[in-house]
Amino acid sequence: MIFKEFGKTGFKVSAIGMGTYYDPAWIAGSFLGIHRNKKQHIDAIKAGLESGINFIDTAEIYNTEPIVSEAIKGMNREELFIATKVFTNHLRKEKVIKSCNRSLKRLGMKYIDLYQIHFPSSMVPIWETMSAMESLVDEGKIRHIGISNFDLVKTQNAIEAMKKYEIVSTQMPYNLYNRSIEKDLKPFCDRNGIAIMAYYPLAHGRIAGNRSNLPEPIKKVAEKHKSPLTHVAIQWLLSRGENVFPIPRASNPLHVRENAKFSDLILDEEDLNLLKGT
Repeated sequence: MIFKEFGKTGFKVSAIGMGTYYDPAWIAGSFLGIHRNKKQHIDAIKAGLESGINFIDTAEIYNTEPIVSEAIKGMNREELFIATKVFTNHLRKEKVIKSCNRSLKRLGMKYIDLYQIHFPSSMVPIWETMSAMESLVDEGKIRHIGISNFDLVKTQNAIEAMKKYEIVSTQMPYNLYNRSIEKDLKPFCDRNGIAIMAYYPLAHGRIAGNRSNLPEPIKKVAEKHKSPLTHVAIQWLLSRGENVFPIPRASNPLHVRENAKFSDLILDEEDLNLLKGT
């Protein structure tokens, strides 16, 4: 497994993480006490850990924090980087604090490595939310602060709202099909040392298996190296900069183990030029 520093945290995480958003049916069912494929999901996260991945992303709205807690039992907590998120309806100061405490309890942890605002709010001033986040750092309940689904302007506003600490990461959709952040947000993050957690790195499942409707460049690169399509997608993202961290979903142990072998593929200049046109 390849490890690299996550933003300005000083912590080295695996070059890819594991996402734990499954689907709306999982979220809806879990509120009713139904946890479809729970064992498979736990086994998938364990497969990633066994493959050297030490970076897991979850969120209070996903209802997968207990799954993460179960999967990491017996692991050295200090070697793991656990990220979770506070949802949009909990961004008032007192609600942020309560949400964090609930997440800590569900995760069975004393601290969270990265606490993120899941979506920006049009109702709550960003300074109020960031004040709560910074208080949580002071209390030792979280170690770092991140954001998710913030465009460039909202990112800049969030940074300006900080008084004592820095925003170390942002989480955005980013893949061979969706490169919209390259217009302005990614260059800003590159300049400021902000880590980019790329969710939907496999384009929500479009880049997997043998799909006849895939763009020719992706198929050509995979065929040239006799490599899984997922490795092409992951390595392309990693080629976009040291601050990019793909977080493919961990739902199937076999898929997680395959994703973890991404370094078996090395993209050359010809490959990267081909993929520019996808």
